[in-house]
Amino acid sequence: MENGFKQVVGAAIVDSLARPSRLLAARRCAPEHYAGMWESPGGRGEPGESCEEALRRELLEELGVDSRLGAEVAGPSQQGWPLAAGAAMRVWLAEVAAGEPLPLEDHDELRWVPLEAEKLGALPWIPADLAIVAAVLASVR
Repeated sequence: MENGFKQVVGAAIVDSLARPSRLLAARRCAPEHYAGMWESPGGRGEPGESCEEALRRELLEELGVDSRLGAEVAGPSQQGWPLAAGAAMRVWLAEVAAGEPLPLEDHDELRWVPLEAEKLGALPWIPADLAIVAAVLASVR
């Protein structure tokens, strides 16, 4: 990590990469200041992992699923979407390849939400995820 920069990876899990109609939202239960807010699952990579490898591992750990990654949802910078100071998240469209998503780590509920602005907008998203949700919606139309 250069100068303490944190690269985070996330997945916009859709019901089908070929014909997406729903997005899987995950409700945080930790840390306390994000508890009850919704996000796309993901996390930080381990040393030596590519972003894609880290994302597949995180989805297995957090949701118990094997995943198939699709196109990256390009953010405003090379590092992806800005998060807190010194961190950014690269996001990929993804679908479940095997398993049934369960809230195993950091989440207390999962919900398949129709890919419609008003349905997605009805959830209290983590502020940094709002622009990502809008970009996902635009990318699948």
